[in-house]
Amino acid sequence: MPEPGYDGKSMILSRLLKGREKREERLYGAIVAAARHAQFYEKMGVADTIDGRFEMIVLHLFLMLNRLKGESVEDVRQRLTDAFFADMDRSLRELGVSDATIGKRVRKLAESYYGRVTAYDNALLAGPGVLEETVNRNIYPDGAPEVAKEAMVNYIAAAAELLGTIPLEQILRSELKFP
Repeated sequence: MPEPGYDGKSMILSRLLKGREKREERLYGAIVAAARHAQFYEKMGVADTIDGRFEMIVLHLFLMLNRLKGESVEDVRQRLTDAFFADMDRSLRELGVSDATIGKRVRKLAESYYGRVTAYDNALLAGPGVLEETVNRNIYPDGAPEVAKEAMVNYIAAAAELLGTIPLEQILRSELKFP
């Protein structure tokens, strides 16, 4: 017999929402996995540091959010962004950042994140020259060989194009392809 106050509809809704949360967790996990691919650090000259890994996660999250633009999945885009910030909060805590300063650090990360997302969005629209400047500023602030920069610019353009060919249903199942 159901408990007092039991509402079968609430239970179904709860299961559906939990399923969606898991979907976004899987999708965010696939984005992070793509960002951790060794090619970026071994062949494209991305610094294998906290900052370098942050840049790759932000880039891949941007690519996914960009792909989802115009789809009727604003909630998915928001939950992916929320998952990113939860991941950054958790990572900072694991690095030993104190509770007293965590808010300031997350706020600084948020500023960096939104600045980069805006820059990549503008760069993709403007073309290769602006994209190269954006890559240099964000991913290679200490410089990198021209071949690495060119490879990254080509990768970003190819990833955006490839993600555009993947059906939404496949993306929502976390079946992603990156070049």
